[in-house]
Amino acid sequence: MKQISILVPYEAVPSTILDPKAIFTVVNQFLVNAGKEPVFDIQLVGLTEKVTLSNGVISVNTDTIISNLEKTDLIIIPALSGDMKSTIDLNADFIPWIVNQYKKGAEVASFCLGAFLLASTGLLNGKSCSTHWFSANEFRSMFPEVSMTEGSIITEIEGLYSSGGATSYLNLMLHIIEKYAGREISIMTAKYFAIEIDRQSQSIFVMFNGQKKHEDEPIKQAQEFIEQNYANGLSVDILADKFAIGRRHFERRFRKATSNSPAEYIQRVKVEAAKKQLENTSKNINEVMYEVGYADVKAFRTAFKKATGMSPMDYKHKYNRQAAA
Repeated sequence: MKQISILVPYEAVPSTILDPKAIFTVVNQFLVNAGKEPVFDIQLVGLTEKVTLSNGVISVNTDTIISNLEKTDLIIIPALSGDMKSTIDLNADFIPWIVNQYKKGAEVASFCLGAFLLASTGLLNGKSCSTHWFSANEFRSMFPEVSMTEGSIITEIEGLYSSGGATSYLNLMLHIIEKYAGREISIMTAKYFAIEIDRQSQSIFVMFNGQKKHEDEPIKQAQEFIEQNYANGLSVDILADKFAIGRRHFERRFRKATSNSPAEYIQRVKVEAAKKQLENTSKNINEVMYEVGYADVKAFRTAFKKATGMSPMDYKHKYNRQAAA
């Protein structure tokens, strides 16, 4: 059997502890009903025997504590909440244990903001991972050695798994179930729990909010200028001239501060403005395209699909109540 250790960290999101336990238990029952042996041995693992979550609303009794567990096969780090630096400090004792288990051959999977605890181990340095799109900038700032795949639902590399935001952890669970119990059981699980199987991207859910938690004041002013004038034919040269910074130096400073090039930033701001109009107005695609500063339909569609994973028309039909009706 595959020994699964679901961690119970302080400041964890309770559903990302309880749902995996319930789902893996049901998978075992599916297998038993089919005349097969169960695959997963599931346990809740904490730093203490009892962990209080959600400001005291929920108490979780763990099955064991890390000092009593010599070896496991798969560690699941649930989603975390609160200030990430403080939360990691609260759970610092997990870090050497996770590293030691990984060196012994265990795989490690993080859900949503659990990626912050996984990245704190150093195991992700030089590798890629997924986390909630909302915390992408904070993650990059805290862990510059890790490459964040912002739009991905699931990332897997060298026995390290991570999932995107919120309910994306359910898709990572299906991925793990398929790997160890087979595609048929994974599909059955998806149907039983009404999970959309094989979801690949969280890009459609991303709301672009440029990284402004930096100290480069001229670049911050440039960001605000872009956000107020995105439809007015902005270019890198125009921005560099306006803020009296040489073009190459401006581009370097902008990327360092925001994790985007100026051109990327302009494009993301345009697409975000287009999304809002498609969601909330009756304007057609061409009207929206011109209003956010695009003159070429193909360029607009390409930029929009790159950012959201959908065409402008499909996005409008999905999110605009009037268009859907």
